[in-house]
Amino acid sequence: MNLSNKIAVVTGAGKGIGRATAMALAKEGANLVIISRTMSDLQSLAREIGNVGRKVLPIQADLTRESEIKGVIQESVSKFGGVDVLVNNAGIGRFARVEELSTLDWDDMFEINLRAMFICTREALPQLKRKDESFVINVASLAGKNAFSGGAGYAASKWGVLALSKCLMLEERDAGVRVLAICPGSVDTHFFHHPSLPKPNREKVLKPEDVAQTIVDAIRLPQRAMVSEIDIRPSNPK
Repeated sequence: MNLSNKIAVVTGAGKGIGRATAMALAKEGANLVIISRTMSDLQSLAREIGNVGRKVLPIQADLTRESEIKGVIQESVSKFGGVDVLVNNAGIGRFARVEELSTLDWDDMFEINLRAMFICTREALPQLKRKDESFVINVASLAGKNAFSGGAGYAASKWGVLALSKCLMLEERDAGVRVLAICPGSVDTHFFHHPSLPKPNREKVLKPEDVAQTIVDAIRLPQRAMVSEIDIRPSNPK
């Protein structure tokens, strides 16, 4: 896909992988709808996107509210006339052993990591299917393939992301909607600082820009080619 003047919607765009992906798409010529809970993060990102000459619509939204997700897609269509690329990046992590993990933390992870992704995708699909080609990128995790102590809730939600992505790919590939689940390993984001997670060498873990570039490279493939799943991990994190 040539991203020039395409419309890309990115959730969780305020920080980390979402922010880096929004900038990478803008540098390829896309116009952006950026979504986050924190308006100050969106405003600074919007300035950066504007500086590379692209249009941008920042939307502060709570993705646990279905009505706000629907509003995001409606605003995107009203502002730009449609959606070409959806990047479902918003996600949270609450890490604790099963006997110590609260129901609230479990529910929060599934609401943001999986339920919001499902609703965003469902609401965007009519717009995506109007295009000759379009793309859904779901940011999963290697935690969605590998169990680890203290990660039951997070890993389970990311396993769900992979299942959702595979079903969506099978349902919509004939409509020209390509679907990619990307599974990063250790990335230098706010997750890196969680006290219960192991601390690999920060100089050797992935940067958000590495994941963002991988996403852009997958989108830019010819229409006849679809990469449906990518694992990306540090070459040597030790």
